[in-house]
Amino acid sequence: MGSERRQGPPPQEIIRRKRDGGVLSRAEIDVFVRGISDGSIGDGQIGAMAMAVYFNDMNLDERVALTLAMRDSGQVLDWTSLDLPGPVLDKHSTGGVGDLVSLVLGPMVAACGGFVPMISGRGLGHTGGTVDKLEAIPGYQVAPDQALFRSVVRDAGVAIIGQTAQLAPADRRLYGIRDVTATVESIALITGSILSKKLAAGIDVLVMDIKTGNGAFMPNVAQAMALAQAIVEVGNRSGMKTAALLTDMNEPLAPCAGNAIEIRCVVDYLAGRLRPPRLHEVTLALGAQMLVLGGLATDAAHARSKLMDGLESGRAAERFARMVAALGGPGDLLERPDQHLVRTDTVLAVPAPRSGYVQACDCRTLGLAVVGLGGGRKDPADRIDGAVGLSGFAQIGDAMVAGQPLAFVHARGDDAAGLAGEAVSAAFVIGDEPAAGRALVLEGLPDYAEHSQA
Repeated sequence: MGSERRQGPPPQEIIRRKRDGGVLSRAEIDVFVRGISDGSIGDGQIGAMAMAVYFNDMNLDERVALTLAMRDSGQVLDWTSLDLPGPVLDKHSTGGVGDLVSLVLGPMVAACGGFVPMISGRGLGHTGGTVDKLEAIPGYQVAPDQALFRSVVRDAGVAIIGQTAQLAPADRRLYGIRDVTATVESIALITGSILSKKLAAGIDVLVMDIKTGNGAFMPNVAQAMALAQAIVEVGNRSGMKTAALLTDMNEPLAPCAGNAIEIRCVVDYLAGRLRPPRLHEVTLALGAQMLVLGGLATDAAHARSKLMDGLESGRAAERFARMVAALGGPGDLLERPDQHLVRTDTVLAVPAPRSGYVQACDCRTLGLAVVGLGGGRKDPADRIDGAVGLSGFAQIGDAMVAGQPLAFVHARGDDAAGLAGEAVSAAFVIGDEPAAGRALVLEGLPDYAEHSQA
């Protein structure tokens, strides 16, 4: 079997071709990805290939071949046996601060007749991770077996979990090597990494939220646009209806950051107690794309109407509650969040140093402040403290009076609160004039139809 897997050119010749700017064939990419999966290709050669791709990129055919080979390196889920009465839909974000969209959007789409088997990630760098947030819910299983995962999707319409070992294992190994070889930022490799996992999850429709701004991994709009176009092209060429939006991450999306704190915001949003405008607008924009591409709405206006009906009727909240209970969490989380979600004893208000208007915000600094409190990881082995974080962020454009809180720090002790408070204070710029308005959802992305193979 080993000799069969190694048919074709040896790995060093494949690396050499890409190193010298050549185009790899589908067969060469398949051979290399199989070697990543079965261990016959070593870390050094994988790192060399990642660096060759980083400097020489891949054309569209190569990107599609890489994505499909990594999809096929493990299990590919098939939802047809469940005979679901609606499309299988998903959304993915490149990450940001206060980005809890997945946790409210999944139940909203389920309330509109979609089925959402969402496989999410943990926090990376200064950004929060959906799986880390879910682990702030006592008992919630982020790694259920496949039978439970499928049954929750069928019965609740949505199940949000972490990546399983069976899905796209070649990507998991390649990503770990990219992380330590400074090749994470390659658009070809990012595209293959994201889409291989989504294709392995067996979804019909994917809508990408590509963040841009000082709190995003793609701070430059041109880079974010290039990534969005790559994902839309490769996704559609791979047989999955794919669209993307560019959204602003120059300030937190929700007015909070931290795991249990964000789950409280999710509960308040679904219950109708608090719907922060930035969070609400991005959620509706992404949800509208999902419903239209999935055939559940005729256009964006119709989709938004359906999403709001799912919210206002309580059906979205009921779907979320059903998912939480089915995956081991408390059955009364929506009714009694304070009984289940941990809090810190220390809460520090960070005062505005002067009167004026909030003109800018260093979103990345706020995310790193949460990590410093213990709400994120400095090392992959770190344990996360679900209680710590930030809340009550001032928004760009807000008029402030000296001493008015810019945010609240939730910390384990006064020393940690003080350090985080200094970071929060430094992250905000207050001036004499109101800030100019800035688009939250950026325009100019190609439409799905432009890249459809139909």
